[in-house]
Amino acid sequence: MVYTILVIALLVAMFILFFSSFQKRKNKLLLEKIRREREFEEEIVKTKTEIQEQTLKNVGLELHDNIGQLLSVTNMQLSLISSLAQDSIKDKVEDTKAIISDVIKEVRGLSKVLNSEVVLNFGFQESLRTEIERLNKMNTIKAELLSSGDKNSFKNNKDAIILFRILQEFISNAVKYSKATQLTVTLNYEKDNLQIIAEDNGVGFNVENVKKGSGLINMKSRAKLTNTEFNLISTPNQGTKLLLNYPIALRAISQTT
Repeated sequence: MVYTILVIALLVAMFILFFSSFQKRKNKLLLEKIRREREFEEEIVKTKTEIQEQTLKNVGLELHDNIGQLLSVTNMQLSLISSLAQDSIKDKVEDTKAIISDVIKEVRGLSKVLNSEVVLNFGFQESLRTEIERLNKMNTIKAELLSSGDKNSFKNNKDAIILFRILQEFISNAVKYSKATQLTVTLNYEKDNLQIIAEDNGVGFNVENVKKGSGLINMKSRAKLTNTEFNLISTPNQGTKLLLNYPIALRAISQTT
């Protein structure tokens, strides 16, 4: 009887060890699968982001080098026409010249914020300020940029481009869909983090009903690339608020290792 009990106990112990080993291996494989899927998804987002940046850069260069040049030539031709025109139409020609001059400024401003290299050279905050100024010139919405803390704590790097594009997407949606009259972007530079708050007073929407392929949802994927905490808050008829918490210190360490 004792021998039988010992054999059974040994078999049970072996079964437990085997089962435990099997579960550990299974969990390890599952975690590895999840890690690979996450890396694959991040790589897709990175590739998509790089393609988008290259496309935006090409569009920006096209606007600056070709469209801007054509508009400048057109303005020169109008100057010639104005010098030869009768007084009765000279004022109209001058008005047209003024409009084209405004268009040239708008095209040049747009080309700057589309080109990631220009954004890097200008810096994150100055590029955002340029975007806000361009928005105010359109006279469709009153925009404001507020800032506190040391902006130099956030160095110009690829993360700056990603955060800038997220805010561009938010601003674009506010202009196109929100029917907002005011938009505010606040930058709070802290020792280890950069807190960003972007909000409008528009019609808002139900976040749960947003389609996965929309630009608002894609912003969240971009934020993950920089380990940025992302929170989008919106309620119908109560405006929309975007909260970003970018880990300056953590990202500085990861980029040097």
